[in-house]
Amino acid sequence: MGKSENRVLVKLKSTESPYLYYTKKNKKNTEDRLELKKYDPVIRKHVLFKESK
Repeated sequence: MGKSENRVLVKLKSTESPYLYYTKKNKKNTEDRLELKKYDPVIRKHVLFKESK
C-alpha cells in the first residue's frame, strides 16, 4: 500500500493571532475549507482557526 492522494497537509491560521497549526484532511470527504476551534498558545485561549492556502 502506498501513500493516499486523498490526504493533504493543510495550514490552519488563527483568527486572533499570527499562530499557525498544521494538520491533514481528507480532500475526498471534506472539499470545503476547514474551520476548527483549537487552543492558541500565543493568546492562551481557544479561538477559531481557518484553513489558509
